[in-house]
Formats: sequence, structure tokens, C-alpha cells
Amino acid sequence: MRVLKQISRVGHSTYRVLSFQGDDTVKREVIARYLQMDQGVRQEDQMAIVPANYKFRFKGQRDANMGPSVYVFEVTPRKKRVGLFKGELWLDAETCLPILEKGRLVKSPSLVMKRVNFERGYNIEQGMSVPEYLTSTIEARIVGRVELSVEYSNFAPGSDEDTGKSAPATVAEASE
Repeated sequence: MRVLKQISRVGHSTYRVLSFQGDDTVKREVIARYLQMDQGVRQEDQMAIVPANYKFRFKGQRDANMGPSVYVFEVTPRKKRVGLFKGELWLDAETCLPILEKGRLVKSPSLVMKRVNFERGYNIEQGMSVPEYLTSTIEARIVGRVELSVEYSNFAPGSDEDTGKSAPATVAEASE
């Protein structure tokens, strides 16, 4: 699947599917619902990774794969809401921008999905965290286990419908 994802300056994500190969049931019942959840969740403050929504426990400082030093936090949501997760947040020690989020969603975004585990990696470009990849393992009721792998590329400023200013746009490739 090739998807164009645009993120407005206010955090609203929109997707446009450019091409798809694979099972239509998986596309319709799992991937489409997952992308819809991501699109809806990212625009809401109640889903942000902030102290109002999460408890943070500092786990330590590490070197990320021979790269820059990172701060690792265990995050636990204060409430069970769609889009919140229990897991880890890795912040770049120099900029304090996120470079890795991983864990399990605490509430299923759909009746079709039983459990969703994920890992989302970021690069730091132009002073902001830009998605690099997303891997998810989804336990689905209808089709069983679905593995979703997304690689983001071609980060470029785009047009922002909400403010008229430039905003990030990426092309994402997903495989099931």
C-alpha cells in the first residue's frame, strides 16, 4: 500500500491511498480502521503524550543504537481511552524530541481489533520529529493476526488547510 499522509501544523493527519495490493478484507476491516483511528486521535489534545494523560517513570539514559543519547520513560495512561498506550517513550537527550514510542494500546479502537502492539520511530529533521517507520501487530477478530509495517519517506513541507502555512507531508509505504 502506498499512502500520502499530510500532517497540518495543528496536528491533524489526513491520508490518501495511492495504491493497494492484498486482501480486501484486511484492507477494509483492519488497515482502514487503524488509519482512521490514527487520523482521528492525533488531532485531539486528550491523546497527546503529556502529564495530563500519562504517568511517566524515568527508566534511565541510553545510547540509541550507537547514535545519540536518549532518555527512556515508561508511560502509563491515567485513563483507558482509545489512542492511549502503555509502553515506552524515548526522547533525544539533546532536543527532548521523541525518537521512539512503543507499547500496546490500552483500549481497542474497534470491535474488530482485540489487541494492538506498535513501535513508531522518528528522525529529527529541521528541528522537529518526523515519522520514520511504524510497525504494528494487530490481533483481529475476523482475519486473525495482521502485521502492518509502514515506512515514511519524502518528508517535505506541504500546504496546511487549517492555517494556510506550510506543514509536513510524507509518503508512507505499508505492507501487511
